Amino acid sequence: MATGNRKERRAKESKPNANGAGSGFQPSNELDENAVEMILKHPDYSGPKGKTLFELAEERQRELDKANPAKRNALQPKTSASDSTNEDEPAIGPIGDAILYSTSMAALHLTLDVIVYSQYREEILWNEIFWRAATATPIFILLVYLTHVDFSYRFPILRDVAFFGGSIVAGCYLVYSGNKHGYFYVMKAAPPVGTLWIWSVIEMSLTFAVLSVVSVLGYIWWNGFEFF
Repeated sequence: MATGNRKERRAKESKPNANGAGSGFQPSNELDENAVEMILKHPDYSGPKGKTLFELAEERQRELDKANPAKRNALQPKTSASDSTNEDEPAIGPIGDAILYSTSMAALHLTLDVIVYSQYREEILWNEIFWRAATATPIFILLVYLTHVDFSYRFPILRDVAFFGGSIVAGCYLVYSGNKHGYFYVMKAAPPVGTLWIWSVIEMSLTFAVLSVVSVLGYIWWNGFEFF
């Protein structure tokens, strides 16, 4: 009975009214011009036309800061003059560099001393080797400190030129003494001169370091010396 009532109501709704138009929903598979334009319309990627939520929140925050400046100053991180000065200064400074560099240079001095003793097949006298390394350490500290102060870094080209000249003199002298002087003289001079030569090369920029090594090799070739 209920099914028949539904059929009768649907039939009644599908009948045309007095104006000739049906009062119910009329399905259709045709698209009008407005529907076609809506389907073919490209989406708008130009972004929001008004202010975003972040911009609105920022404006609101500025208004609150103006109304209560004391709270704004309390929330800002405090920076002191000492903090800014510490950020600009090196981590350990020239004194720290002098200690670190001189320690490495003293170890290199000791190593070169042992190599020279072994080259001439002499008995290694450890007391003399350690004493010479300890004696040279204060000189290394002074040299590194003077070349690592702020004033020396203000003129980087002059700094490279000074190390360049020192490395060539030390390298050429080390080669010359090894080929011309006796073993006792070489045993005394080679460790400190070799240490200063290697340190000078390390301190220079790459271009000057390569040129200094090439210059020493050219000196060896020109004079027919032996390096080892």
